[in-house]
Amino acid sequence: MPRAHAMSFSLADELMPTYDVAMCHALTVAAPASAVWDALHHADFAGAWYVRALLILRGLRRLHDPQRLTLDRVIAGAFVPLAERPGHELALGIAGRFWAPSGGRVKVTPDEFRRFARPGHAKALWTFSLVDVAPAQTRLQTETRIACADAASRRRFRIYWLIVGPFAGLIRKAMLVAVAAEATAPSPTRPV
Repeated sequence: MPRAHAMSFSLADELMPTYDVAMCHALTVAAPASAVWDALHHADFAGAWYVRALLILRGLRRLHDPQRLTLDRVIAGAFVPLAERPGHELALGIAGRFWAPSGGRVKVTPDEFRRFARPGHAKALWTFSLVDVAPAQTRLQTETRIACADAASRRRFRIYWLIVGPFAGLIRKAMLVAVAAEATAPSPTRPV
């Protein structure tokens, strides 16, 4: 049965208060929020070898893809921007049949995402949030929530998630580390 999460005003809670599965990871970065926000948009999410390997296995990246996997490329590739609180929070969405080999993605607009409930499908919400914890220290968090449209999709997704969930967690942790490295780099490493 879907769970409801309340008593917060995050974009995740506004956009998907009821969900079937959630995954959350966080990291404290020794940099001000402005530097972390900038790094979030410029870091190479596929910098770690195991992230590249997992993305290749899923068919989301070619073996010799020379381009960095930045947030803009993630959005251009599949995710739709749903909402943003500049400098603090960003929400992306995707819909489909994630357990299918192709992912069964369904192209949706932000408004369609909010209402999406096609039988046999699910939708995923992916957020990034930043919170100042001290001068020049920022807590960077990513959360993924998945809502399945019906009992059949919920069963299929849970089987899929048993296999894929641990690897999805590795990818998210690597992304946080990449953003932290970009935000704390001693010299400018961001492309212009």
